[in-house]
Amino acid sequence: MFRQDRTNPSTAVSNWRGRHDTPKGWPSTAVSSWLNGGLFGAGGAVFAAYFAGGSGPSAVVDKFAFSDDSRTTLGTGLSAGRSHVSGAANSGVAAYFAGGRESGGDVATVEKFLFADDSSTTLGAGLSAVRYNTAGAANSGTAAYFAGGYE
Repeated sequence: MFRQDRTNPSTAVSNWRGRHDTPKGWPSTAVSSWLNGGLFGAGGAVFAAYFAGGSGPSAVVDKFAFSDDSRTTLGTGLSAGRSHVSGAANSGVAAYFAGGRESGGDVATVEKFLFADDSSTTLGAGLSAVRYNTAGAANSGTAAYFAGGYE
């Protein structure tokens, strides 16, 4: 059974209109295309995973698009080559990469990559101590957390 309340939220049942009541209706699409802005949202958004650093100092940030599994190396990499970096994300907004080891030693740096344009910013507030091999997690939209690791 088709659940119209899932595609036509916040309207009284008496006001619902079926496809035959709408002059051109919605084109028939797979439900999977409705996610991530396909039916009612802002279409054209790119959803991807971001990876930074490595086991040896590297400033490279790679972006993997979910739509076609393609990889892009961003021109805006980390501010310096680092290894043992941890990451977290505010879904739909930005990725955060924290800590790690640079050639000059361990760092407390936190960098933010905006998903909209892949721009990079080094935050003024870093980790509370220089650390590497930390674990990163996020309560998306609220805060990122970095814990453990080595000082």
